Amino acid sequence: MHGTTALNDLDHVLVTALQTAPRADWRRIGAVLGVDATTAARRWARLTREGLAWIACLPVLVEPRRPVVAYIEVDCVPGRLHEVAAEIAEDPHVFNVEHVTGGRDLLLTVVLRDHAELARYVGFRLGGLPGVAATRSQLATALHVEGSRWRLDRLDEAQRGLLAGDRPAGRTGAGPAPGDLELARLLAEDCRMPVARLAERSGFSPTTVRRRLTRLEESGALLYRCEVARSLSGFPVSVYLWGAAPPGEVARITGLLTGLRETRMCSSLTGSDKLLFNVWLRSVEQIQAFEAGLGRRFPQLAITDRAVVLWQLKHAGQLLDPDGRHLRNVPFWRWEDPGSEAELGAFVERLRGG
Repeated sequence: MHGTTALNDLDHVLVTALQTAPRADWRRIGAVLGVDATTAARRWARLTREGLAWIACLPVLVEPRRPVVAYIEVDCVPGRLHEVAAEIAEDPHVFNVEHVTGGRDLLLTVVLRDHAELARYVGFRLGGLPGVAATRSQLATALHVEGSRWRLDRLDEAQRGLLAGDRPAGRTGAGPAPGDLELARLLAEDCRMPVARLAERSGFSPTTVRRRLTRLEESGALLYRCEVARSLSGFPVSVYLWGAAPPGEVARITGLLTGLRETRMCSSLTGSDKLLFNVWLRSVEQIQAFEAGLGRRFPQLAITDRAVVLWQLKHAGQLLDPDGRHLRNVPFWRWEDPGSEAELGAFVERLRGG
């Protein structure tokens, strides 16, 4: 394990600056930190080398169709949990793989192209893994907030002003253009890849790369995640909460939930539980107090289940150690699996033949 047990104030400001403007040049970042560009770059290199912080790019809307987000609970054969988790973690479309408490061993967040692909993934990929005993799936009907918006909040007004030019102007609704997929793939490998290098590898001119990047970022097609090891974030406990609420109250409750400092993710679901949300807390002892506070603020919301995350083995496409430190990147991408496609084809032929 790594020896560093805390981040200092300069580290916190650096991470917050990169959460705000993940592709800002080191001169701009240095100005926010009050240091020169070389010092800023060197400090970030140390944090990433030790696995304490990292940046990832997640291409979420570069396909013609809006993707399907699903949460899959996996029960494992005793003694096979880590084997199953390691196998699943290599799937590029699996966003999160988390070992949790409660009525499931693993909780997966997956992003697929449609419901048919989800059925193939659950039935032939997960169903074919020897250590998987059972699965249960729910679809997200709406994703109200996700972790790319979460901040350490260590910037003052002047520092935020230095980074204001790097904030996307807002969702434009522009669809993907030919060539966007290749640019997104390169950013999934290294989201701070310089424009010149992106141009060299994509075949576009630097001007075209800049224009495409601006359009993709403003349309919400690319999500950047600058993360810090959760054990060093000040919020070391991650908890999933399932909730039920009257249909007419869900929109109001989710609107308020997404504004809470602790909320990292909030989704509406297709099942009997209308909501699933993830919160980061300062201690396990805070869980009951947090739930009690929810009860006072949202009396129509009934918490039906909860799960504490024991190990985020994969978080937003990044493999992590038990302390939440970064190990390596599995670039987030669409699922391609000829083996399960062949199994599906054979099964369809069986149905066709009777």
